[in-house]
Amino acid sequence: MGIAELLLIAVGLSMDAFAVSICRGLGMRRLNLRTAAVLALFFGGFQALMPLIGWALGSQFMWLIGPVDHWVAFVLLAFIGGKMLWGAFREEGEDGGCEDTSAIDLREFLVLAVATSIDALAAGISFAALNVDIVASVSLIGAITFALSLAGVAVGHFFGARYEKPASVVGGVVLILIGLKVLLEHLGVLAA
Repeated sequence: MGIAELLLIAVGLSMDAFAVSICRGLGMRRLNLRTAAVLALFFGGFQALMPLIGWALGSQFMWLIGPVDHWVAFVLLAFIGGKMLWGAFREEGEDGGCEDTSAIDLREFLVLAVATSIDALAAGISFAALNVDIVASVSLIGAITFALSLAGVAVGHFFGARYEKPASVVGGVVLILIGLKVLLEHLGVLAA
């Protein structure tokens, strides 16, 4: 897997955190950079930690999933992408899924970070199947999630909820297409 694919996966995985960051920004009367930075650290840290955990688990069971690794990668990435698309198009409440925000709440940030990074755990399993450089991958995912989370708070504060749905749609489609590319390359339909 090349740097372009890793970059797209990192962006795709960070879209949930970006959408939640937009929600946090919506509730700020004035842009609070301290709150944005703490939230971005939580999101970036967990988005980097979860694929590392998934990779470690996947590496332990590679003997089992090795013969079907391309299918595992495809199913996991397609599932993650499909889940993001489902969330983007399902009916939401009047507030668009965003709650009022006013201060740093470490417990809430922890719950949000874990919830938005579960998909990254599954991606880490596919990284083990694809023999990806895990240090570079988790570093890239963490850094991009951190940056997009900061940007999400600012976007939410300045532009409102308009971009929450498009961000989830783009992230979901990107992950599905990368999974499909992995499968088609392994099956010989596309050149690697």
